[in-house]
Amino acid sequence: MDATIKERLISLAEEEIPIHKHFGLKVETVEKDFIEVMVPFRKDLVGDIRTNHWHGGIIATILDSVGGAIGIANFNSPEDKLSTIDLRVDYLRFADGKDLIFEGKLVRLGNRIMVTKMKAFQDNILIAEGKGVYNFIRA
Repeated sequence: MDATIKERLISLAEEEIPIHKHFGLKVETVEKDFIEVMVPFRKDLVGDIRTNHWHGGIIATILDSVGGAIGIANFNSPEDKLSTIDLRVDYLRFADGKDLIFEGKLVRLGNRIMVTKMKAFQDNILIAEGKGVYNFIRA
């Protein structure tokens, strides 16, 4: 992937998508078929105030964003479109009050459908994994 395109994708993911900016998402790696991001822990992302664990819906939202980012990395035109058809998330462990790493991998990109697999890690331990199916429309 061209360095200019990478820089544009990172800027889009970190600064221009409001929910990503709200979460403080930082792109570590981006390619056409792989992305890795870090999201810092904050108290307003807690789902269980008794235990200080991340909210599961926040984790699902970021997994969906990571899957969608792979689609955006494969756009040929600013008029290409992407929307989530289905998102499945399996929560494997609680996510404590620490930063999370999310990664996404392209499984298949067809004429209209894209499939990705995503994972969330904390301290190199898998805490959640998901599968995203997206409607991918080229302009």
